[in-house]
Amino acid sequence: MDAFSLSHWIILFLAAAGAGAVNAIAGGGTLISFPTLTALGLPAVTANVTNTVALTPGYLGATLAQARDLAGQARRVWLLVPVGALGGLLGGLLLLWTSERLFRNLAPYLILLASGLLAAQPRVRAWVAGRRRDAAAPRHPAWVAAPIFAAAIYGGYFGAGLSVIILAVLGVTLDDDLTRLNALKQAIAFAVNVAAALFFVFSGRVVWPVALVMAAGAIAGGVIGGRVAGQIAPALLRRLVVTIGLSVGLYYLVV
Repeated sequence: MDAFSLSHWIILFLAAAGAGAVNAIAGGGTLISFPTLTALGLPAVTANVTNTVALTPGYLGATLAQARDLAGQARRVWLLVPVGALGGLLGGLLLLWTSERLFRNLAPYLILLASGLLAAQPRVRAWVAGRRRDAAAPRHPAWVAAPIFAAAIYGGYFGAGLSVIILAVLGVTLDDDLTRLNALKQAIAFAVNVAAALFFVFSGRVVWPVALVMAAGAIAGGVIGGRVAGQIAPALLRRLVVTIGLSVGLYYLVV
């Protein structure tokens, strides 16, 4: 940390701002911020922990913006948000139990997985939006608890692409329109990130100067992203982030 120059701090702020803006518009900001941290020399586990803590405040705005679409979903929220939080805690615990060498080896595959999920996001949303009601499909929220818990474990462990997984699970297990399912997805993903971040806060693995600078950048980026969202094509931005993610993942596999 002492070796960080002013240019390094500027890079961290800009990377977090970019991640915050991308999350507000298209999702996948972790694919920008996490590789930046490792490129600047942070160990992979420490980078992931610090990144989670830094980016979590940026999710609050998106969750509040969709809160009104949670009306009438109280039973789902009271069941699935705690399930998501518990899964996020378990994922965070698994991350801290993972050795640096193992996580470094897993990182390329996690990045490539997240890139693939982000690339599939439009199709997942279109499928959920167009899915016909199936009389044989489970309607009670309890049916969705187990797959949401599994998704939340992944979210606490790494997190990029979590929203795509949650939306797909909700689309399979619940009969509702996309707007309401998207709001529920946002609430669950927020719970996962908050639970993991709170756990990491007390883990002793957060690099606080980095986290604070990045948190400021992520909040600023989220505000900017929210304001320009209507002027930037999410599909174009998504393709850019996917390209970055694939490039970084493949690079990590080679080096």
